[in-house]
Order: sequence, then C-alpha cells, then structure tokens
Amino acid sequence: MGQYLIISVSGMRGVVGDNLTPAIAAEYGCAFGTFLRAQTGSEKKRLRVCMGRDSRVSGPMLMSAMAAGLCATGVDVVDLGLVTTPSVGVMVRELGCEGGVVITASHNPIPYNGIKLLLGNGMAPPPATAAALKQLYLEKRFRLVDSPACGRIVPNVETDRIHVEKVLAIVDAQQIAGKRYKIVLDSVNGAGAGITKKLLSRLGCTVVAFNDEPTGLFAHEPEPTAANLTELCERVKGESADLGFAQDPDADRLAIVDEQGTYIGEEYTLALAARHAFAHRSGTAAANLSTSRMIDDVAERAGGRVIRTPVGEANVARAMLEHDCIIGGEGNGGVIDLRVGPVRDSLVGIALVLQLMAETGQSISQLRREIGGYCMQKDKFAADVDLARLIMDSAKMKFADAKLNTADGCRFDFEDGWIHLRTSNTEPVMRMIIEARDESVARRYTDSVMEIRTSVLEHNRGPT
Repeated sequence: MGQYLIISVSGMRGVVGDNLTPAIAAEYGCAFGTFLRAQTGSEKKRLRVCMGRDSRVSGPMLMSAMAAGLCATGVDVVDLGLVTTPSVGVMVRELGCEGGVVITASHNPIPYNGIKLLLGNGMAPPPATAAALKQLYLEKRFRLVDSPACGRIVPNVETDRIHVEKVLAIVDAQQIAGKRYKIVLDSVNGAGAGITKKLLSRLGCTVVAFNDEPTGLFAHEPEPTAANLTELCERVKGESADLGFAQDPDADRLAIVDEQGTYIGEEYTLALAARHAFAHRSGTAAANLSTSRMIDDVAERAGGRVIRTPVGEANVARAMLEHDCIIGGEGNGGVIDLRVGPVRDSLVGIALVLQLMAETGQSISQLRREIGGYCMQKDKFAADVDLARLIMDSAKMKFADAKLNTADGCRFDFEDGWIHLRTSNTEPVMRMIIEARDESVARRYTDSVMEIRTSVLEHNRGPT
C-alpha cells in the first residue's frame, strides 16, 4: 500500500501505520509551516494555524505530529479538537489565522486518514500552490527555529457556537422552528453529530440520532450512498419523520432521505439548496463537471446560469468568488454558501433544505418531483495514472463526436447525456460518472466505458 500515499490539492491521504506515520505527518507540518513563513516574508511575525480533526482513532496521533512540525517552524497552533472540516474553515477566517489543518480522510474507510490544508482564506490551496507545498515536503527544505522561537499550542472551544451562529444567520430560524420538523440523523460515528444536533435544536427540530458517538469506528461504510444508508431509510419510515440526514465522517457532505424512507441521492442536496437560493436571489451558481444537470435546470428556470469547474471544492469556491455566485457545490452532497465559508458544509445544506421546506410547505418528495431528475450512475475502479491515461485516450477515439471538456479528466457531452472520466485526488482509482434522462441510455454509456477498460487491460496484459 505504501506506493499509494497520495499528496494532491486535497492534501495528504494514506493508510495509517503503512504509508501515513507520525514521522510523515511531522515533516508535512514542517513543510506547511515553512511555506507559510515564506509567504509572509517575515521571520518575526507570530503565525497561527487552526487545527481540528474528525473522530478517527488515529486522529489525535496525527494531529499531535502535525502540530509538532508546525511548532518546529515557529508557527502557533490553535487546537480546535474534534470538529467538522467546514468548522475549521470557518475558524481560520474568524480568528484571522494564516492557515488551517484538518486531520481527516473524509469518506474513506477506517484504515485511512489524511491531512487537509487550508490557506488563510479558508480554502484549500490552488493546484500550483499545492504542487509547491508537495515539492517542499519531498525535498525536506524545512526552516526550523530554535527553542525560544518554537510555536505554542493553544486550545479553543468556541468552534461549534461560532459555526452554528453563522449558519443560523442565513435562514429564518423562527420560521423553520414553527414547523417542528422531526429529523433522523446518521453521523456515522464521525465528527458531525454534536454540532448538528445543536443546530437542529436551535431550529426547533426533534432529532432522532444514531451512530452519533464520535468513536471513529464507523457503523457502516462511511460514504453516504444508498447502499450504506439502508438503516437510515428504515428509521425515517419507522419514526414517521419528516426526513433523514446522513453525513460523512468530517461532515462536509450531506445525503437526504425523504419522508417515505427513500434515499433521494446526494445530487439532490445541492439542487435543493440551489432551489432555495434562486428563489431569493438572482445570479450565478457554480458546480463541478461531475455534478448533475439538475442545478442547471433550477438555475435556468430562475433566469440564472451555472459555472462549471474541475472537481474539488477549492475550484468551485474560487469560481464562486470570481463570479459572485449565490450558491455552489458538488454533486457528492457538498453545498457551499460564501456567507458561511468557502468550504462544503453539511450544516449549510441542512439549514437551506429545511428553509426551503418551511417556505414552500412542501415535503422532500414533493420538492424532488418539482425539480425533476436524471438517471445517474457512479462507479470507480482501480487505475494508476498510466492506465487512466490509456482509458481516456481510448474514450476520446470512441466518443469522437461528443463535445469534449478536458479541464478535469475527460467529460463527453451528448444530446442525451454525458460521461465524465477522471482520476481521483484521494484514492488510486478512476471515477466514472454518467448521466442521462433514460436509464437505458445511461446503461449503454456505462457498458461502452467498461468495454474500453477491458480492452485496455487486455491489450496491456500482453501474451501469457
């Protein structure tokens, strides 16, 4: 597994005890601290970095090591403790820190953990900056300080309060509270349960929470997909709840189950949030190339438009800032509202969806029907960089008549649907996203891609 330690725009991610160790984390901290010092151009200024972690058992170990590396370069660490990823983004900006660190592997299984970096604007580094940081780490070009100049670690326990207040400020909490919604919440034993229950309480909701102890021992596979949320669906129906919410371990993604106990899919999270945003403000939205056309439909009905970006919240957030977007996010259940912060935030998604329900008086199933939908298929398969390149080259030849966008892998647009093929930033896999109005069309495109993959594998296997 050691060959698969990944360092990308999403930070560092690997398998704990195999390719992600305390020594590696400490050196990564040295690299980030050295980078921040070079950015400020001052050796005397005290720099601060906010640091938080999700609930993974390895989190405190990696957090301590990363903090040691930062302190070794003279950078102070604000220890936020167990918090969500979007909460760290909020606190970086709130406290005026020069950077942020989140110890998390997001939706990856238990063996993984990772280190996500944020700049002073609360956003992940752009590709060029991430590449410079990676090179700094690989070359071990660290600027360490002497004992009196070492950084200090200071705790801060205000994160949940500040984050919740910022989310409440973008909705009418009294109107939502008047509906007295009953919510079932599955936080997969991650970092989201505590702060989310506080938010829902302020919104007057009755909460039935399970998998809400932050043990890091996930009760099911942590990615909030249909296959992993069967218990949530059953509980929503059994509790006669108004809806169910599912978070991933670091609570930057949100999936929704309707009042009938039906998983509606992560793609609807952003579409519903956009439906609320465009009902109140005119303007532009931003979404990545893998996100459903539903957001385009919502924007078009309101006279707006959608900016498409490469996958990654930093890419979406930068487009939102550049175009003054009223909403943005990704089809994996990530919603970004710049009034709270430039990071995907499940709390923002929860608040905006509840506000939409309260204003319209409609249920989730009714709102879903109103928005409409497509048939989307998502899959991933093992592929290193070379294999992925060969698959995409073959796809370009097979789909030569399609409109091609190569901003992030290859997206092929047809009249009746689209295909997006790209390598993951966080796993040694290739992701395939296909969307079409008709299930048979989506299946045909899926079969075509899998035929390409099989052909490339057989061709490269060679004679036996």
